This record gives sequence, C-alpha cells and structure tokens, in this order.
Amino acid sequence: MVRKDRTEMKDKRYWFNIMVFILIVSGMAIVFVIALTSYNSTKGYLHPQRQQRLEDDTPEQFGIAFENVRLVTSDGIELAAWYTPSENGALILVAHGHSDIRSPMLYAMFAQNGYGVLAWDFRAHGESGGELSTLGYYEASDVEAALDYGLQQANVENIGAWGGSMGGVAVLETASHRDEIEVVVIDSAFATLEDGLKWVVTNEIFLPFIRFFAEMESGVKIEMLRPVDRIKAISPRPIMIIQGEEDSVIPVDSAQKLFDAAGDPRCLWTEAGVNHVGLYSMYPEMYEERVVSFFDVYLLQINE
Repeated sequence: MVRKDRTEMKDKRYWFNIMVFILIVSGMAIVFVIALTSYNSTKGYLHPQRQQRLEDDTPEQFGIAFENVRLVTSDGIELAAWYTPSENGALILVAHGHSDIRSPMLYAMFAQNGYGVLAWDFRAHGESGGELSTLGYYEASDVEAALDYGLQQANVENIGAWGGSMGGVAVLETASHRDEIEVVVIDSAFATLEDGLKWVVTNEIFLPFIRFFAEMESGVKIEMLRPVDRIKAISPRPIMIIQGEEDSVIPVDSAQKLFDAAGDPRCLWTEAGVNHVGLYSMYPEMYEERVVSFFDVYLLQINE
C-alpha cells in the first residue's frame, strides 16, 4: 500500500514537472514571437525601404528649372537634393516624411510662386546616404545642412521651412535653435514620439519591446523626441500647424497639442475626412492658397 502511494506520488510529480516544463517553454516561445515581431516592426521604421524615383519624376515635369546638388550633414552623410534659385529673395526648405522622397509637386507649388526651393531626400531615404532613420532626431541635422546651404546662396534674404510628418518634426527641432528659419509650416507632425508609438502600436504588449529595440539600435531615447517641448522656442517667429482629422498614423490631437504649446503668431488648420499629410492631395488649390499666403505675409511682409 505504501509502495503504491509512493508510485502515485512519483507519477503526479512527474506529470507536474512535465506541465511546468511545457508552460515555461510555451511562455518562452510566446515572448520570443512577441520580441521577434517587435524587432521586425522596429527595423521597418529604422531602416525604411527606399522609394525609387522614375527618371522624369522631377520638378521639370512642371516646367521648373532646378539643379541637382549634394548636401553634407555635420555627421558626414551626403544628401541628394534639388535647388531652384529664388525670384523674390526668399527660400523655402521642403522636408518630406518617413518612407517618402522629395515631392516634385510640392516643390513646384513654391517655385511657381517665385520662391527659391531646396528639397532633399532625408538620410536612409531615396538617393541619400545613411542607413538609419530616427523619425526626426538625427534628421534635424539634415535640415541644418539644407539651411546652411541655403544661407550661402545668392539672392536669399529670408528662409522659411515646410515639413511633412517626420520632416515637420525635424524642421521644428532645427528651427527651435536656428532662428535663420524665419517662418515654419508643419503638416502632420506628432507632438511626442511616445504618443505616436502608442497610437500606432495598438497592442500594448509590444510597446516595451519596440521601445527597447528602437533605443538600443538608434541610440535615441524615445523621450528625446518631443516637438511639443520645442515649439515654444520658435515664437515670435510665425508657425502654421496642419493636420487631417482622420489621421491614422499619428494621434489626431497632435496638431492641437502643438498649437496649444506654440507661441504667437500661430495658425491651426485641420480638416475633417483627411488622413496623414493628405490635405494637399485632397485640396491642392486651397492648400496652395493658404500655405503660400502664410509665407507671403510673414516671410515677404506682404500685407493681407
């Protein structure tokens, strides 16, 4: 009887150990899958797939003459850029968003209104060098390289900047400590990267893993990208903040948060039914009228 009880106890202990082992292995497998999924997702942001430009996809298709120029950042990265001299003494820096490239249409919008234009592919994008994208942090050095180039050009008395999404974040970062950028327009920029991550990553279980991999590989802490803390430093230089109210990429209240944190003069423009950086494609004439007029009024000192 005692031997039977001992045998039963051994059997129970055996199966208990098997169950514990299975649970541990299953837990490790789940953690591994979550970590791997998070790493692959993070890699997509830090190393975006480069868009290829068609040979005729340049400002020339809109009748705009331009030069192909190379910019060099403070950390030695070469950026491919277009430059058109100014007709009115003012230059607009045009900074695209993440996973995008220079837009001939936006370029032409400013050039057709007499502005000089300088647009480039950010690091790790398009035809530029570099392999790491940081959603605006190191990209601020790209904006500075463009600004320094613009300041050296003839007939450039005033400089403004337009930035979309990541480009808007980088423009804000640069303009906060470089007052040579006299007027700023940002379209669909997040208020903080932390808020942006929470918006995109709907399952919170992935967040700590994505944050860990992003910070480890880029060397940039998530809390280092907070445009909402930088924007006040732009005042009293004018800023226009734009966002669609159906934004699926960043929190829909990003523009309002940035507007509330900014100093005067400031302007907020939001539209219902518009997605991320979608206002220009949906309302090109209205977009041109409002944005160009903003630069006209504040950069050229034209009376309304």
